[in-house]
Order: sequence, then C-alpha cells, then structure tokens
Amino acid sequence: MRFLTHRRRFDDLSEQEVLALAISSEEDDARIYRSYAERLRADYPETASVFDGMAVEEDTHRAALIALHQQRFGEVIPLIRREHVAGYYARRPVWLVENLSLERIREEAASMERDAERFYLSAAQRSTDADTRKLLGDLAAAEAGHQTAAERMADKASENGDEEEATRHRQFLLTWVQPGLAGLMDGSVSTLAPIFATAFATQDTWTTFLVGLAASVGAGISMGFTEAASDDGQLSGRGSPLKRGLASGVMTTVGGLGHALPYLITDFWTATTIALIVVFIELWAIAWIQNKFMETPFWRATFQVVVGGALVFAAGALIGAG
Repeated sequence: MRFLTHRRRFDDLSEQEVLALAISSEEDDARIYRSYAERLRADYPETASVFDGMAVEEDTHRAALIALHQQRFGEVIPLIRREHVAGYYARRPVWLVENLSLERIREEAASMERDAERFYLSAAQRSTDADTRKLLGDLAAAEAGHQTAAERMADKASENGDEEEATRHRQFLLTWVQPGLAGLMDGSVSTLAPIFATAFATQDTWTTFLVGLAASVGAGISMGFTEAASDDGQLSGRGSPLKRGLASGVMTTVGGLGHALPYLITDFWTATTIALIVVFIELWAIAWIQNKFMETPFWRATFQVVVGGALVFAAGALIGAG
C-alpha cells in the first residue's frame, strides 16, 4: 500500500530550484536519446542520427540553463531531480528493455517531448525574471519542435487516422486505467493476508467478513487519498486528481471485497473455496488488464501477479494456521 508522498510540490519550488530541475532533466533526456540512438544504429541508421541530433540539442539546452543559473544564482546548482518533485513527469525506464521495438521507441520519444514542453510552459508562466521567462519559453518551443519530429518519425496520425482519438485514449489510460489498475492490484493482493489469516485462525465466517470489509474499505480510502494527494496533474498531464483518486480508491475496495464477500456464507469451507476461486479470477483479470491496456506481455504479467498473490496468500494462511 502506498503512503503520502514526502516529495516537494512544483508550486513550492523557487526559481533557482526550477532551473536546477530543468538542468538535471535535460541531462537525463540526452542520455536516453543517446541510448536509443546506439540501439538503433545498426538497423535504423537514419532514425539513430535523428536521436543523436536530439541529444545534442538537449546538451545545448542544458548549457543555456547552466549559463543562466550562473548569471542569476552562481556556480552551485542545487541537487534536485524528477523523483524529488510530486507530480513531475517521470521517465519510464523502457530504454533498459533489450528488445524494445522501433515503434515503441518513437512513441516514447514523442511522449518525452510532450512532457518537457508542458514543464517549460508551466515554469515560464511562474517566472518573474524576463531572461528566465524568455529562455524557458524558447525551450518550450524547441521541445515542441522535437515533439513534431518524433511524431513525424512515428507517423502516428497517418497510422491511426485520428490523432484526437489517440490523445483521448492516452488520457483515459493515465486518468482512469493506471490508477484503477494500481488500486485493483493493491486491494486484491494486500488484503489476502489479513483475510485468510483471520479465516484460518478463527474459522468464523462472520469475523472473517468483518476483517475483510474493514481492510478493503480502509485500503480504498488510503489509496484514494494517496493517489489524489501525490500528483495534482499539472505537470504530469495525468488528469484530475479527484478522478484518479476515485478510480484508485474504488478499485482497491472492489479488489478486497471480492474475496471478503464469500464469507457471508456461514459454512467455512464453502466460503473459503469460493473466496479462493474469486482470488484466482481477480489475479487473472489483473494480468489481462495489464496486457490489454498497458501492453505488458501476458505471461510476464501473469507471473508477476500470480506469484505475488500466492506469496501473500501463503503468508496469511501460515500465520492464521499457526
């Protein structure tokens, strides 16, 4: 279960910290583009050269940001990175995947540039210094140009025939599917131990149901508030925190209640058998959702979810039986 974040809010950063964040982000993006270029160079030399050029431009952006920081704040740049800021867009480590497809790399590059453009626009609006505002605005325009180049590489619009629909689908995934899936996984897996520990310890179906109900509702409230409080959606583009919190909270509760409700049946072994069947269905549903919407290979998703669920169930059963 996730807890409230201790990261800084973007609105609380000083202008110096915003510049430091931009510098570290440009460094990371340049490394990512060079990683893409190196991977593609043998089979797709033209695309690799595009990524080389994008990496060089990121270096140029970083140099301009450092020069501005030296001019305004001196030589010492604060150490602040993406993971230190709540709601700041994260770079998924897809470049570590050995067999990443060319299409996926192109899509990731376009997504990277969209995120960077959004950040610079937000940062420029907050800046009160004319030189800083101008540089951040120029960088937003440059990232938009990169985005156009990346999207041209992907040629996504011509493939799908409806770019607006693709944008809506992406927003649906970010706002509803990802938080809902995280909640379903948390509710389905984390409640296994307390429910089945209670079941095997007491063999009392009503007590087990009450424990399951409390665990499910409590987990749902916690996950909902955590999701809503951890990211206001301003920079990440993940949408309304209320919607994300609702999706996460409801699905967490549903995931836990699925194997708690069978204990309304008074016969212990009948209730436990049905609860185990429900758990099996829940875990396979999670694997299917990961494969359908998150493009996770089905057997990898199955292995992760089923093994994790089995370990948590075993822990609860052993504790309850002991």
